[in-house]
Amino acid sequence: MNPTLSPANLTEIRNEEVVYQNPLLFLKIWEIKHDYPQCGLPDPWTWHWHKQVEFLVVTQGQLGIQTKDAYTVMEAGDVLLLGSSQPHRTHKYSEAPLHQIVFQIDLTQHFDLSTLAYLHLFSELTHSLEPFNELFRSNSAVRAKAYQLIRQIHEESQTRTIGYELAIVAAIKHLLLLLLRNDKRDLAGLTEDSGISRLRPALNYIDEHLTERITVEDVCRILNLSYHYFIKYFKKVMGLSFIDYVNYKRIKKAERLLLTGDLSIMEISYEAGIQNMAQFYKLFKRYNQCSPKEFKQRLRDHTEVQDEQPVGAITELRTACP
Repeated sequence: MNPTLSPANLTEIRNEEVVYQNPLLFLKIWEIKHDYPQCGLPDPWTWHWHKQVEFLVVTQGQLGIQTKDAYTVMEAGDVLLLGSSQPHRTHKYSEAPLHQIVFQIDLTQHFDLSTLAYLHLFSELTHSLEPFNELFRSNSAVRAKAYQLIRQIHEESQTRTIGYELAIVAAIKHLLLLLLRNDKRDLAGLTEDSGISRLRPALNYIDEHLTERITVEDVCRILNLSYHYFIKYFKKVMGLSFIDYVNYKRIKKAERLLLTGDLSIMEISYEAGIQNMAQFYKLFKRYNQCSPKEFKQRLRDHTEVQDEQPVGAITELRTACP
């Protein structure tokens, strides 16, 4: 089997509304079983995204998954973490039965006053969650423990034995601690109090008005802060300037729109709130090391599923720009 991604596979991107099984736990977890022999890329092969973080666990068979950066084949025992709002699409890779657990969760809701200092490490506003996937690939013990914890959360959510909420919360905290203590980045050097909660109204405003002109004065009024204090505070908390953050969010929106294959580059630039095409190309290349056209072309024509994948480890085929 060697299917190739083609323009016909590039369809609209769907914003998936996640309905929590328990609103107080801010999560949804369930098992999907595909026992039929049919496999390969569906037509259409649709993209979707959601605000919640998603963990994927394969318990049997092989699962193919594509994000904007890579095509990955998961085997039984593998774990993959998808960041908030990250577009992705999956398919059954081989004829063997496929069983997988899908775990969607708002991680930010699982921090209280005693653990708030670590929120910024998982909020994705200043630090990507992608390095955790490299951790799963390179550290079999961490991968096995994460696999076990997610299966435990699924079992507790199904049986709902008395106290299951406590068991689920404990397993989630254990999962976060597992990632935190095994991450090879210098997390100790990062600020302990991100202040993101104070900036939340401004961040929400940016998300809701990306297609419009956004100024520092707009968000200063929302937070009731002076111009100079705000720009210094924002840089300290977020690790980048206000303008750089807005541009980053706009390019991320442009990436999602490019995945649809429907809009022209100019239309995507306008939808992302960037009216100057030269500026759009400059910003896009800064974040992706290639032009929007090259980014789109790679997704269309240069991602292939390999004929054979090694068993027992996640195989990743890079599709991002070189």
